[in-house]
Parts: sequence; structure tokens; C-alpha cells
Amino acid sequence: MDIAARRISANTLVTTASKRLALAECVIPTLCAQRPTGRRSLTNSSLAKSRTKTPSRRQYSLPTPIAKRQESSAAHLPPRFSYGIAASFTAKDKRFKPNENVVHFEPHPIPVKRRTNRKARPASGQDAFFISELGDSGDVAMGVADGVGGWADSGVDPADFSHAFCDYMAYEANNFDPQSGESLSAMALMQEGYDSVVEDKTIRAGGSTACVAIARTDGSLDVANLGDSGFLQLRLNAVHYNSEPQTHAFNTPYQLAIIPRAMRMMTQAFGGTQLDDMPKDSAVSKHNLRHGDVLVFATDGVWDNLNSHDILKLVSKLMVGANAWTHSDEGIKVTDRLSDYILKDTSGGPDKSVKSLQSFLAMGIASAAKAASINRRVDGPFAKEVQKHYPHEMWSGGKVDDICVIVAVVVEDGK
Repeated sequence: MDIAARRISANTLVTTASKRLALAECVIPTLCAQRPTGRRSLTNSSLAKSRTKTPSRRQYSLPTPIAKRQESSAAHLPPRFSYGIAASFTAKDKRFKPNENVVHFEPHPIPVKRRTNRKARPASGQDAFFISELGDSGDVAMGVADGVGGWADSGVDPADFSHAFCDYMAYEANNFDPQSGESLSAMALMQEGYDSVVEDKTIRAGGSTACVAIARTDGSLDVANLGDSGFLQLRLNAVHYNSEPQTHAFNTPYQLAIIPRAMRMMTQAFGGTQLDDMPKDSAVSKHNLRHGDVLVFATDGVWDNLNSHDILKLVSKLMVGANAWTHSDEGIKVTDRLSDYILKDTSGGPDKSVKSLQSFLAMGIASAAKAASINRRVDGPFAKEVQKHYPHEMWSGGKVDDICVIVAVVVEDGK
């Protein structure tokens, strides 16, 4: 049986075969070699065992640490947390440019309500992301969304929905008033973004998955995950939390959608199943964070090519190599200079391409996912799922897709 090239969209459940999509060519020659064919994602229903072999990865160098922050003089106060956040991304049909395809989160910028000019979007294909302060509270909202490729069969650009969705969530988060006495949850922010997309008459159809989070200054994390995007919480060389994908069936993730009235009427007349998931259907989880935790939010372009242990191995290697996590007699511990590394480099060092520890990590994960996606020799989570559900398909190696990852490094102020 042949596998559908795109994930199944909300307009209908498609079981007929479709052609494989052309693979992307990676820009990093030491990491990957060109691969001729590939497909849209199915689903990573299990973050499987570590692969026995991982592709080689490009080495980046961190800037010289900036002067350490002053220790808190208010030791009796509850701990306050801040976050170093960065995103890295690449479209499936483009070369990965690590020094260009990275965004370092800067507090206080005012996001536009929606970037209607497609050229102004990040070069992340149908994947989208946002990072925004929650008003002036110091809390930070962030998230990733993956436009469902099946809508392209209906003449709809899947990127329009996902990018507008993230733009609207960033705008709503930035304009949130913490003095209003109301709180804003990750699921409520997802609902605000979805409502805005539905009201936007320029978006006639489409859909996407979503993983939305709010990291608060008290060290708590609120996450709403809908579909097969997801996140990891890593703590001192261990996977502390690993989200599970939501799927209706194989290759059919939960998804927010706009379904035109005419399409609904056709479904009623001729049969078929419509996927009409809502933010309230997302899996909500709450977490307590610690100094030195690393959070990874990503679309399925990452999870279909790297499992949780692949990412843990990579992050641990990079964190230890950067002296952000250090070895001690008691095991791995967080360096007392962590806050130096998450600040943007202003020292004028020779390598201006890497701005911070979080950028360093995000680029490393995106690079590894890109390399694995075009590796024909090492079976990733996607290949293992195909082999389990469709043993006669003879699928092996990685799976080419858009890739988007956000990395947040947790810092307790004063440490």
C-alpha cells in the first residue's frame, strides 16, 4: 500500500495514494547528502528508542560570556524566573541556512497584528511560530503551528492559516493587560488566535496543529498541545517530560480548521468525515520549572526525524560543551554562570552568527533534524511508524518536511 504524501486535512479523510514529494537539499555538507524523494508527515505516535547511529552535526561556537548579573539582594522573596528563547527553522524545499534561519527573542518588540505580505514571513514553509511577552508581566508566550498540507489539494496555501494563527496569538499576548485581574492560559490564547483567524475573511480555508505555551516568572509552565507538534522538558541530562501526539488515525492529527460551507455541504451529500477540532480539545499540562531546564517546542518535522532521546543526547552534548551543564562528583549540575550565556552577545566577538546559548541549541536541533530528514540509511521515528502500519511500503531513512523549533533555557534570577 502506498502512503499519502501529505497529512490528511480537515476537508476529508483521504485513503488514496499520492506521489512522493521532492526532498530538500541541506546546506550543511558535513551533516547530510542530497536525497531524491520523500513524503509529507504521517504521525509520530510513539517517541521510540534512540537510534543507534546519528548523522554528524556542524559545530558552532558560543560567544564569550557577558558579565554575570548581580546577585539578588532580596533573597527572602519568592524566586523569579526569566527565559532565554530562540527559534530556528527551515522549509522542506530550501537549503538550511543556520546563520539566517534563526530568531533570538528580544523583549518588548510590538508585533504586528498579521503579516499579510508573504515575503515578510520567516522562511519556515508551512510551519510557523511566535514568541511574545504577555503584556508587561514578564511572562512569555510562545508556540509552533504546522499548516496541514492536505489543504493544498483544494487550492489552499496551508501556510496562510498557520502563519496568521501565530501572528494573531503574538498580538493578543503582547496586548494582554495583567492589571485586568484576569489570567490568560495557553488554551485561552490558542482560542483567541483561532477566533481571529476565523474572523479574517482573507483566509477562506485551511488548518494547522498547534503547541502553545506560557512560561511565567514564578517558574510555572502552562502548555496546550493540539495535534502532532509537541514539546520536551529536559533537566540535567534527562527527559523530564515528553508530550504525546494527538491523532484521530494514522497520518491524521488533531487540527484547527476553517471548512468552507460548500465543502461541508458536499460532505453531507456525498459522505466523508470532517475534522473539526477546537482549542478545548488540546491536551493541557502544567509544569514546574527549575534553573537550567531546557524546553524544546517543535513541529512534526523534528519529531518525525528525531526522537526524545536523540534530542536529549544532542542538547546534553551542546550544554556540557558550552559549560552550561557541568560534571561534578554529584553528577551533572547547572553552571553558576548560566545567565551569562542566555544574554545576547554584545562583545563584538569573531563569530557574530551565534547570539546566545538558546540560539546555539535551536540551530543544533534544526540542523540535526534537517540532516536526519534526508538520511537514507538511518530509520527515524517516521520510518518506524510506516514500517509498523504499512510493512509492505519498504520505507526507510528520514522524512523531509518543514522544520521549526523553539528552545527556551530556564534561568532563576540571582543564580
